Amino acid sequence: MAHLTTFQKRRQRVRTALRQRAAGRPRLSVHRSGRHIYAQLIDDAAGKTLAAASTLDKDVRGKTGATAAAAADVGKRLADAAKKAGVTQVVFDRGGFLFHGRIKALADAAREGGLEF
Repeated sequence: MAHLTTFQKRRQRVRTALRQRAAGRPRLSVHRSGRHIYAQLIDDAAGKTLAAASTLDKDVRGKTGATAAAAADVGKRLADAAKKAGVTQVVFDRGGFLFHGRIKALADAAREGGLEF
């Protein structure tokens, strides 16, 4: 049996709790690295990604980085993509990351963009 790190255990615990409370809503999954931040809307029932945005997108690749402002921009772009896909209500999957800094900036921008969670 593989040994899980504390972060992996927390990620697993958060995701399991979300799936129990999701009630059929798509999951807004967030991942951050030292250089970039990624977000996607996932329909767990169908196993498909409905919309995605990141700091690696072609239109913003050179001018963004690992900042709260870049995360807010990703949140706004994801909210726009979600509207086009017909999604308004989601559950927020912070992916084991603490809810502060870039994760919070992305969530706040997505809420301002029209997503409800």
